Amino acid sequence: MADKKPGIDQALIRDLANILKDTDLTEIEVEQDDLRIRVSRNGTPVAMPMPAMPYQIPAAVAAAPAPAAVPAAQGGHNAKNAVTAPMVGTAYLSPAPGARPFIEVGATVKEGQTILIIEAMKTMNQIPAPRSGKVTEILVQDAAPVEYGEPLIVIE
Repeated sequence: MADKKPGIDQALIRDLANILKDTDLTEIEVEQDDLRIRVSRNGTPVAMPMPAMPYQIPAAVAAAPAPAAVPAAQGGHNAKNAVTAPMVGTAYLSPAPGARPFIEVGATVKEGQTILIIEAMKTMNQIPAPRSGKVTEILVQDAAPVEYGEPLIVIE
């Protein structure tokens, strides 16, 4: 039994889940050596290889609130159709460097479909389409910083 590899500490996972429950957090992550544990509520599990790449989709991501429409004074876009940044961070248009983008101009998206990722405080947040429709403009560049409320994409 000297060759037995240590397993995942299920008690630790239960403790992390209880912390989520007790504090109303949506996500908690613990990393030690080459072990990384993330516990999340309302998330979608996504495979995440180790070691880490420059950016990745996390094992589970909390659902981001639907972005609000941008006021007409903020640009020449159709304000009611603009999807705005729900947080400050760095926007990524694809799930990994060199990967195909989540969306392209002319693509049809469904409500809830991931349209981009915003990295905030080293956490990758999948941003869902707030409605179904056709992507008519992508207003942000890959790996560009974004501000809260900034128009990102126009969905008609």
